[in-house]
Amino acid sequence: MKFYIVIPAHNEEDSIALTLDSLVKQTLQPKQVVVVNDNSSDATPDIVRSFCDKYSWLSLVNTSSSDEHLPGSKIINAFYKGYDTLDDNYDVICKFDADLIFPEHYLEQLAVHFKASTTVGISSGFCYINKNDHWILEDLTRKDHVRGALKAYRKQCFLDIGKLKPSMGWDTVDELLARYHGWQIKTDESLHVKHLKPTGQSYNKASKYLQGESMYKMRYGFLLTLLSALKLSYKKRSFSLFQDYISGYFKAKSNKADYLVSIDEGQFIRQFRWKGIFNILG
Repeated sequence: MKFYIVIPAHNEEDSIALTLDSLVKQTLQPKQVVVVNDNSSDATPDIVRSFCDKYSWLSLVNTSSSDEHLPGSKIINAFYKGYDTLDDNYDVICKFDADLIFPEHYLEQLAVHFKASTTVGISSGFCYINKNDHWILEDLTRKDHVRGALKAYRKQCFLDIGKLKPSMGWDTVDELLARYHGWQIKTDESLHVKHLKPTGQSYNKASKYLQGESMYKMRYGFLLTLLSALKLSYKKRSFSLFQDYISGYFKAKSNKADYLVSIDEGQFIRQFRWKGIFNILG
């Protein structure tokens, strides 16, 4: 299978070489890898160029956005800067973070899953973080969810979901829309990916309302947003986050923010989420 990979990168000089080296060593090498240097002020682009000089299938794109670490739109806009330089002769398109170390058989094993079932639309392994010199499963990981750091989409699934949404919540709505279109999500617990920077550690204060905003944009409705906000804030042990999520929801509602999904897609998403809640309660 032909894998194309886009890696948005902002000031990743401490990790980008490790990420690229792990991709170079894949038993199934990608056909194209594009690193999008998004306004880095460190040696990120120089490090990437050193790899480009050695590997013809690796390229660098430079773009310039803000210095703010905002989840959602910034990283997806950077993704498209790289994606737009690629042709459409791929089987799987990946959006990877620039702080990952992949096991050598990672892409080969993803190809096995995609080939095993034509209904698998998104697939990945799991992120592990270093804690006290031990690599442990990152606590945000769910077994039925592909983390935003390491998304891999079958081409038709990627097109069916309308590609990626430049908004907070893009890495949730993509899977919900994939399910809406009849695609399956496949995760592989045997694939341990080292995540060098825990998720969200560099986000700034301006991002705190975006989670609630994304729930509005996905047409959750207030009650489902309330329950989701309670669950997330409890998991992160922060009541202030609950307040931020709810504030974000109402800010989006009062501003009449654009929805990420259609009415029918929103209805499917609510039904899917409620089914998950009732299964837990049952």
